[in-house]
Amino acid sequence: MLDAQSLFVPVGSTARLHLRHFPGSGSPAFLVHGAIENGRIFYSQTGKGLAPYLQQLGYDVYVLDQRGRGLSVPAADRSADYGQLETITEDLPAVAAFIQARRPGHQQVWISHSWGGVLQMSCLARHPQLNEQVAALVHFAVKRSISVWSLERFTKLELGWKRLFPLVSAMLGYLPAHRLGVGSDVETRQSLRASNRWVRPGPWVDPDDGFDYAAAAESVEFPPSFWLTGAQDRLLGHPQDVRVFMRECQLNEGSFIVVGRAQGAQRDYDHINLMTHPSAREDHFPRVAAWLSAIEGVSVSEDSFTAEGDTP
Repeated sequence: MLDAQSLFVPVGSTARLHLRHFPGSGSPAFLVHGAIENGRIFYSQTGKGLAPYLQQLGYDVYVLDQRGRGLSVPAADRSADYGQLETITEDLPAVAAFIQARRPGHQQVWISHSWGGVLQMSCLARHPQLNEQVAALVHFAVKRSISVWSLERFTKLELGWKRLFPLVSAMLGYLPAHRLGVGSDVETRQSLRASNRWVRPGPWVDPDDGFDYAAAAESVEFPPSFWLTGAQDRLLGHPQDVRVFMRECQLNEGSFIVVGRAQGAQRDYDHINLMTHPSAREDHFPRVAAWLSAIEGVSVSEDSFTAEGDTP
């Protein structure tokens, strides 16, 4: 039986952020999902996924449902008046503080999938004091802007994300992506608009209040980080775009690997099954665990890790 429970973090006067907690005695791990997703990208009810895997290694795991998604309340609908700015400035700091209060004296491991990593890095750039609470970062298929061109980009990004989805959100007041069969959850109008601004190659500047994250990143010393993407991820986590975002964060590319058959994996992973396929427990989850163990066991800088097989 899955050893997990639900916790709720109050934010503001009405919102309660859902955390699926997989208890352990080791370091606390804070997992954040991407757009049109919820925390279930990290676990299944049968105990599969990254969160149960980390729990089995002893980590104290907290999986976030972003505001309005998953079991967070209230659910996002046409009345939702928040977007990614609130996630960066209110929600992620609130959850980090909640975990810190439960586990005082323990540094956290921040882990993300897809757009969740953009939100985490933006939060750490905007709130540099939070970096002291974080021992390490692990990002799966995280990019900010998309520069690659393909038929998949034309259909999913140019037609869907940039044109059709904004029309749907304008009519309904939000984007019910799960009902359209294009995701597992919803997006608010504000979060969709903001991510649309950032997914186009351009400055890493907040579309709501003008905060310059790229400039802030130049003076922030981020924790050691490990970045992964799938060899078959040709759009939403393309290796080229992951590298671009790493450079925006002032990080070198030595801590980045591509996961696929050419690198010794059992399969060429795509954007989703990088997290969900059963063979991930044998291919790249152990590598993440080994890297975290090395980081937490000794003092290692981000520059000191050189990944093997990091070409697609």
